[in-house]
Amino acid sequence: MKDILVKVVDLAAQKFGAEYAEARAQKLFKTMLTLKEGRVEAAKQGIESGVALRVLVNGAWGFASVGSLNIEALTEAVSDACRMAKAACSRLKNPIKLAEVKAIEDKVVAKPQKDPSEIPIEDKINTTLAINNAILGYDKRVKSCTIDYLDLTGTNYFVNNEGAYIEQNKLYVWSRITATATEAEIFTVSREEIGSTSGYEIFDVETPEKIGGEVAKRAVEQLKAKSPKGGSFPVVLGPNVVGVFVHEAFGHLAEADLTLSGSVLSDKFGKKIASNVVTFYDDGTVEGAFGSFKYDDEGVPAQKTLLVKDGVVVGLMHNRETAQKLNMKPTGNARAEDFRVEPIIRMRNTFMEPKDYSFEELIEGIKFGYYLKSFRGGQANLDGTFQVGIQEAYEIIKGEVGEPVRNASISGNTLETLRKVDVVGKDFELSPGRCGKGQTAFVCDGGPHIRVKEVLVGGSA
Repeated sequence: MKDILVKVVDLAAQKFGAEYAEARAQKLFKTMLTLKEGRVEAAKQGIESGVALRVLVNGAWGFASVGSLNIEALTEAVSDACRMAKAACSRLKNPIKLAEVKAIEDKVVAKPQKDPSEIPIEDKINTTLAINNAILGYDKRVKSCTIDYLDLTGTNYFVNNEGAYIEQNKLYVWSRITATATEAEIFTVSREEIGSTSGYEIFDVETPEKIGGEVAKRAVEQLKAKSPKGGSFPVVLGPNVVGVFVHEAFGHLAEADLTLSGSVLSDKFGKKIASNVVTFYDDGTVEGAFGSFKYDDEGVPAQKTLLVKDGVVVGLMHNRETAQKLNMKPTGNARAEDFRVEPIIRMRNTFMEPKDYSFEELIEGIKFGYYLKSFRGGQANLDGTFQVGIQEAYEIIKGEVGEPVRNASISGNTLETLRKVDVVGKDFELSPGRCGKGQTAFVCDGGPHIRVKEVLVGGSA
């Protein structure tokens, strides 16, 4: 494999005039399942292999991918990529340059207790069926259940003409469980995701009975919930909601390509945008977390990147191109979904740093507000506006958690909301998920419980 890839990138530089060339090859084993009400609706299993070729010629990118390791096909593909780059360079105002990085040679081996590729597909179906049975057997008011399952194992190879060569094992296990419940005219939805880069042993911790029971219980308990009062109120956000807020409302704004495209953070570097208790990180090194890896898809080591310290923007997430543009260092955030696409800047494990307060201290003193425990979905815009839907929430009355409310949402301006964070808890939790930005990336987000002095609370989002 190494000889072929080195030959192709050398060809790009020596024959076709590329100042930079890289090849990313993959050989991955993937299983995908979808179950609905105990029926297997889809089941796919197989090997995906191919090579991505990216070149920089006269300051412009060229890209090609091929589902083959045949040297003739790769030679033709890299020739096409260089031709595309030469055609594009005439339209560039500013030639692209890359920040310098150390050329690394390394081999990263995954060591799961239970390798998903060695688990028979029948066992995987039985695991998802056990989750399904735990949900549908919980209460007769639970009417439907959908379970999506994915595992991915194998090896990615990275070579560039600067001397880098990295073999990196990939291992992901993920599942999304959704259940609905109805009573009279009330309809509720409950959703949970689990994910790990450790191995299939995740189901020894998040057992089918445990995860199924949690999802079903939430759906049923929300049937007795009432609608929230609309208006601005103090809120306590659970780690799950803090995570999606950090990811959606702030994290995308701090991806340097979007910052350069005009996000609300474009002129905020070094400036205070949040209260003193707010510190954010994006960290690719958290052991076993769903957004962790050793090297990104440009061969840059993953690291713990400080984004906001005590309310001040001190960092962004970079690839080599944006790091050079902004005279900063690459942060290891260049990620590609697979060999068919180019790497772009993506989050990894994005979270708020915990502080010193207990949950009881966060809610005391709130005469009336809301405890927003678990999110349903969220979105944010480059201008900093956001909306996050909540699937599990409760009233806070006179410093105590009260009755449940359903179909709540919060919305507002990210920077205004961050300035109103006044107390941060000492607990900490990360939740796995999948992020879309033209491509799908596996991520985690989270943090501690936090209190926001005021946020706009509304109905369903």
